[in-house]
Formats: sequence, structure tokens, C-alpha cells
Amino acid sequence: MSLSSFIAKLAGATALVGLSAFGVQAQTSGEAIKIGAIVSVTGAGAGLGVPERNGLLLAEKDINAKGGIKGRPIKIIVEDDASNPDTALSKANDLIFGQKVQALLGPSLTASTVAVGGVTHANKIPQIAFTGIGPAVERDRKCVAHVLPPQRLNATALLEYAKSIKATKIGVLHDAGYGNVVMAELKPLADKYGVKLVAVEKFEIGATDTTTQAAKVKAAQPEAVFIIATSATPFRNVKQIQITQPVIAAIGSSSYEYVNAMGPAADNIVIPEFVVGEDPLPHQKAFVELYKQAYNSTPKNYEAAAWDAAHIIAAALNKAGADATGEKLCEAMKAPYAGVLANYDFSADDMTGIPITSFVFSKLVGGKYTRTPFRVAQ
Repeated sequence: MSLSSFIAKLAGATALVGLSAFGVQAQTSGEAIKIGAIVSVTGAGAGLGVPERNGLLLAEKDINAKGGIKGRPIKIIVEDDASNPDTALSKANDLIFGQKVQALLGPSLTASTVAVGGVTHANKIPQIAFTGIGPAVERDRKCVAHVLPPQRLNATALLEYAKSIKATKIGVLHDAGYGNVVMAELKPLADKYGVKLVAVEKFEIGATDTTTQAAKVKAAQPEAVFIIATSATPFRNVKQIQITQPVIAAIGSSSYEYVNAMGPAADNIVIPEFVVGEDPLPHQKAFVELYKQAYNSTPKNYEAAAWDAAHIIAAALNKAGADATGEKLCEAMKAPYAGVLANYDFSADDMTGIPITSFVFSKLVGGKYTRTPFRVAQ
């Protein structure tokens, strides 16, 4: 069944945050409002970009089923950056200056977000990135919102779980992109948590073998291992060399695209995240069910983040007007928003506003997620 026919068949469905009941679909007419999106459908970041694309397309159908923006439909133009920052920048320039989009969603990867943010910031084009704020340069870009937690918060969540299991000697495997940015935040926080980083090993983005780095981490005899990457490779290698200590992974590896690529290694791994499709929080249940029916698969964080991003920009367009300037749209975004992934506040300094208490801590068991009872106290 196509996505269009699925949405049409959903009359009477239960409403959720940002999701219409579809009991009676509103009509849209007039010229479509163009919104650009850049995701990594191919390359090393495809485990993020494919689910993000799915979330965007489902959100587009939902927004238009509710009447679009004051009766006008939206059109999300999705481009693949092939996990390359230069390609992302080229796609952004075409979307902004060639196709005249009113806002930009994405990209999937930190380096691409930084590259594209230079253009959107300079031209006051609203952008909602599928990454958490990281490098210092991003803090000056107040028209670039983020729907994933800032990297300092990701680092804090890893350390909070380590503290809960009384692990004070930590080994780290991280990639040279996303992992580098999280590590820059984690290192100064480690002392605060009484944690010693006994081994920190880096590997290149897209590496197909990290056995050498994993062996060095194992030799340091840590009490737990952090894996900070957007890749299944380090998990397979950790399993291969029989590291038996608890593995705690950052959210970047949480998608089912990566989990499926882990194979038997997708077991006994704890991840601080937000959406556990097998056991969703009450406000996430209807979205999870809708996604399952549309795609015959279970959604995770990146599907929900993309869904939220599309609805956030739609809310800003409804508030500021379909023909509002980029600057006015940026101002309209700077408000709290109750999403599927989390509760945001885009007026916060980090242009995200996600609190540490929003994290849930899941555990991979036999390739499936279970939600653990651990939560960070307020």
C-alpha cells in the first residue's frame, strides 16, 4: 500500500501531538509552500538519513491532511547529501537560491549541519537540524534550531548511566565526526562524575574494521565501554574480541538500520535515547502505531525527530504566515513545542531546550529494545 492510500484509509484514527485525526481530511489548494530537506540517504550516515526521510514524508502527508498552512499544501523537497558536507552545502545552495524554499530541514550529520548552517545563518533562512548543537560556531546561529540533544547533554547522559552502575573506569571507542564532538564535551565532564577515561580510541567515519582500537580498549581493563559513533562496525568488533563489560552507546547508533547491521552484536547494549518503539511513552504511542502501519517497521529517534521538525516549521508558518520572511519565521520558531521525540524550547540558548530528564534508557536484547526503569532525577 502506498503512503498516500494509507493516509487516506486512516479515517477515524486517534489524534496525537502534531497528528490529525484524519476523520475528515481538510482540502488544500493553491501553490505549494516549498520546504527543503537534506538527509544522508546514502553513505556512512544512511542509518540516520533513511529513517529521517521516512519521518519527513509521513509528516508531509499529515500536515496536508490537516489543511496544510492556512489551506495551502506544503511540499518537502528531499535531497540526499551522500553523507558528504560539500554535497550538503551544494544541495543547500540549490534549495535556497535555486528552488526558493522557505525553510530547510536537516542535514543528518554534524559536519554537514555546520557547513549548511553557514548559509542559512547568513541569509536568515530558518533551519531545523537533525543533529544536536556541537561546535562553538553553532552557538551564534540563532536561526538554526536542533531536534536532537546538544552533545554536552549526550555526554552527560552516558556518564549518568555509568554512575548508576558504579563504573568509574571507562574505555571509549568513537568516530572522527559525531564522536569527536561528543568527546570534546565528555572529557571535561568526566572529572565531575569521578570517572577516569582509561582508553580513548578514535576511528575514521565509515571504517569497516575497528578491531585494533577495540583491542586497545579491552587491554585497559575498563569497567564499562562507551561507543560514540554512527556505525554498526565498532559493536561487531567489540563482540568479536569478547569485551564482556557493559557497553553504553550514544544515541547516534540507535536506529534500526544500524541495529540490524550489528547482527548478533545487538545485545546487552544500553542507549540513552527518547523513543523506544517496542514500549513507547504515552504521548508517543499513536505516532508509533501510525508509523508501523505506514512502513511496516518500528520507528526510533530519527523518524520522530524528522516528524517533529516538519511540524515545528509548519507551526511557525501558521504563526508568521505562509509568505513571512525568513527572519520572521526564525522568530516564530523560538517557543516551546511539545513533540513526539521530546519537549523542546527553541528560545533556549542551545536552540533545543531538551532537559536531561527527557532521556529514557533502553537496552538492546537480541536486536530489540526494552525500556529500562532508570531515569535521571530532576
